[in-house]
Amino acid sequence: MNVRIAGIELGGTKCVATLGDVEGRVIQQFTVPTTLPGTTLPALSAILARWADEAPFAALGVGSFGPVGLTHGTPDFGHITATAKPGWRDTDVLRTLSAGHAAPCSFDTDVNAAALAERRWGAAQGLNDFAYVTVGTGVGVGLIVNGQPTRGLGHCELGHIRVPRLAGDDWGGNCPYHGDCVEGLAAGPAIKARLGRDHIHAIAADSDVWIGVAHALAQMCHAMLMTAGPRRILIGGGVANGQSHLLPMVESMVRESVAGYIPLPVDTFIVPPGLGDQAGPLGPIALGLDALDAHRIHAE
Repeated sequence: MNVRIAGIELGGTKCVATLGDVEGRVIQQFTVPTTLPGTTLPALSAILARWADEAPFAALGVGSFGPVGLTHGTPDFGHITATAKPGWRDTDVLRTLSAGHAAPCSFDTDVNAAALAERRWGAAQGLNDFAYVTVGTGVGVGLIVNGQPTRGLGHCELGHIRVPRLAGDDWGGNCPYHGDCVEGLAAGPAIKARLGRDHIHAIAADSDVWIGVAHALAQMCHAMLMTAGPRRILIGGGVANGQSHLLPMVESMVRESVAGYIPLPVDTFIVPPGLGDQAGPLGPIALGLDALDAHRIHAE
């Protein structure tokens, strides 16, 4: 029987449960709305229980929107922590979803998980230093340095850095914590708030709003290049995926901003995820495979 890996991606608007294999192939996949923990997590647990009844899965990976606790041995490990999403703060995601399953588990941010999936099967294969950026409900960054997601006081939160503003733009931003951070300027809700619109995909490609979005993302990429030096930057998510003109704008602005100070690749280095909209759902499968590998090494 093929090795089966279970993965749960918790997103701000929806959660995706994926049953996959070591090659990143999807065996089964279900979507559950992200409402409140008391509704969403039991629905996801029921899917995991059903899969385990069919045939035990070898590992479980969980990638979650954040901020999350990632330091083993601390009280908040496996929890969603200081989120602005109502009802989810201090939710013990990992313990809830792993309960009753003996398989090794791994927990990380949804963007770190997606980055690891891109390294296994997507546009970051062969790279140990790269970044995966998602621009959707929020702006998240999975920053991989020397083959591992960054760690420290917390996980990477580059979407919440403040960057130089576009000349003449004094809009206060939409982030409830930081106002005009990158997320407060470039995420889907920020664009909607700025324009007073319910949908963004009908916004014309030549709208001035995209200049501001691209500028904020380009300044974030500039900061990444000057700190961690990623060899490639992948940008996906609902906003980026729906605007094919956005990534070339960002790359052009990045090159202008860096101004030749560090040697950027001659060819395109800001690209869409190779896995497309499956980068997020396959991220927890990559986490599960990492957990399985670590378990096997420890057993030896």
